[in-house]
Amino acid sequence: MSFPIAVLASGRGSNLAALIDASEAGKLSVEFKLVASDKADAPALRHAEAHGIPTLALDPKGFPDRRAFDEALFANVAACGAQLVVLAGYMRILDAAVTAQWAGRMINIHPSLLPKYRGLHTHRKVLKAGDAEHGASVHFVSAELDGGPVIAQVRIDVRAGDTEDSLAARLLPREHALLTACVDAIARGAVRERDGKVLFNDAVIHTPLQLDGRGQLAIA
Repeated sequence: MSFPIAVLASGRGSNLAALIDASEAGKLSVEFKLVASDKADAPALRHAEAHGIPTLALDPKGFPDRRAFDEALFANVAACGAQLVVLAGYMRILDAAVTAQWAGRMINIHPSLLPKYRGLHTHRKVLKAGDAEHGASVHFVSAELDGGPVIAQVRIDVRAGDTEDSLAARLLPREHALLTACVDAIARGAVRERDGKVLFNDAVIHTPLQLDGRGQLAIA
């Protein structure tokens, strides 16, 4: 039986596309119950529609505050039957009370080696700091911005002459592989969250998992 998920995205939806591709290739056993966005013109919605996935667009301006918007959004998510919410380029900060209701059932992908560089412009921050490596993290979502326990990370070297664009382009396919592996592991029951800690095959991990050569999660 396929594992039911919902995806929230605000933009182009490249991570969503990677998940759909993996599912259609038989590499990811999930059922896309809903793709929702805070932007009616988000390309992610058009991509989902092209693959026959139900979509929803809600305009934040139609609600009195963030909580009201999030409550309406997540009422739809709950109604669709999703057991996991994947934030894939979703650019709104979530209300803490709503987030708490989905603890352990919502993940986010962020283009940095958390806890470094939360928020926006991570590629710029890496270059400005002179870091030797960059990467992406998938974490369970908490009320803290880009907080919550980190499930897994992928790393790339920062090369001489790198720009924000070149770093972003080189990292993106690794982000896709990382998110797909994390969703797969959760769908299979290999990864879960308990009391603010990540469990991998029922054992607490103390450092983020890494991708192995087969694109599977492994203990570093």
